[in-house]
Amino acid sequence: MPGKMLPRRTVLKGLGTTMALPFLEAMLPPLRAAAKPAHRFQAFYVPNGMAMEYWTPKGEGSAFELSPILEPLAPYKNQTLVLSGIKASWNYIHAGASGSFLTGTTRGGKTEVEIIADVSMDQLLARHFARETQVASLEMALDPPNNAGACTGNLSCVYTHTLSWRSATQPLPMEWNPRAVFEKLFGDSGSTDRAGRETRLRQHKSILDSVAGKLAGLKQELGPQDQVKVDEYTESLRDVERRIQRAEEQSSIELPAIDEPQGAPPVFEDHLALMLDLQLLAFRSDLTRVVSFMIGKEQSARPYPQIGVPEAHHPLSHHNNLPELIEKMSKINHYHVQLFSQYLAKLRATPDGDGSLLDHMTILYGAGISNSNRHSGDNLPLMLVGGGAGKLKGGRHLTYTGKPIMANLLATLMDKMDVPVERIGGSTGKLPLDTLSGV
Repeated sequence: MPGKMLPRRTVLKGLGTTMALPFLEAMLPPLRAAAKPAHRFQAFYVPNGMAMEYWTPKGEGSAFELSPILEPLAPYKNQTLVLSGIKASWNYIHAGASGSFLTGTTRGGKTEVEIIADVSMDQLLARHFARETQVASLEMALDPPNNAGACTGNLSCVYTHTLSWRSATQPLPMEWNPRAVFEKLFGDSGSTDRAGRETRLRQHKSILDSVAGKLAGLKQELGPQDQVKVDEYTESLRDVERRIQRAEEQSSIELPAIDEPQGAPPVFEDHLALMLDLQLLAFRSDLTRVVSFMIGKEQSARPYPQIGVPEAHHPLSHHNNLPELIEKMSKINHYHVQLFSQYLAKLRATPDGDGSLLDHMTILYGAGISNSNRHSGDNLPLMLVGGGAGKLKGGRHLTYTGKPIMANLLATLMDKMDVPVERIGGSTGKLPLDTLSGV
């Protein structure tokens, strides 16, 4: 890497304040080269549908033009695959939008206390990559979680506040506090300092050794049912031991010096930058290979006066087909893509093996609603960005007929990630990404 590495305190100071500095190549010391770069997956979810008139590109195949909303992706067009004609697997107001985005579920609960979906794609990947990374997956958002009460129709707020489901009845909360994300990645030592990380690992290992010894003695004094419970608890300890073992193997990796964030910055852009920087660092350090991120929850009422849209996002999305309101909606959609493109720039600038992080990532970007005015689940605004570790051919706009469901896309992406499954949610087959006629 040419030039000098920026002072470590520069990075620390940047991430320790609300004015989060972007990660620069000079701030990232080279890590040990891997024989084969890992293939990473990320979902990047935007809420409240899309101004489809401003989203859909002109033309198909490689002869397509970026639409006004997608214009910020011009530098990454050759690694962008826009998908049109795909139908939501479950479409019920806002609940089905985020509730089925990664699960592919065809149904949900019918009351605010009946919570049903399916295992989400990110969690299927997490189960696979858990053997190779310290953190199986990250679930992140910019809104505090809300797992009680009804938020859309008469259904639980869970559906609008998360993308990730560990099982059909176990939704995972999205973490919105950068401090909590930092502690999940690096523990509570206060920084990424190598000596501090190693001390914390020794402490945790000592505690686990002590607990394991006491459990073995306790088990001999218990009845059969209690022994089963102890065995289940012991299994959870083994998972912690596995993570510590992986951390020890990676302890020699030099990380940028970063202080633990004190909380969520009050400014939207600063909060977003900090959360994305943490995601980049987690990918860069191979602490995880799976991230699900919501830039906003469904029904988000966030206004955007900084781009000339003081109206709340969700009410604006019900624009009654008024052109001037649709145009304002498109400004929010465009702004989200613009912020996303800044993240892509950091991924591209981060070396990874013989390429960049962006080359070795598959990013699913989109919304679970198309025409937000009527909560339409037809023709979802979706795109795949990144090199996909050589398994994605970008620079194309694919238009599908027959309204294939999104669950089929999820099943195809699992194949691309080398973790094939028979089905996801209500999938009925695979969606062709490479052999679509004419493209």
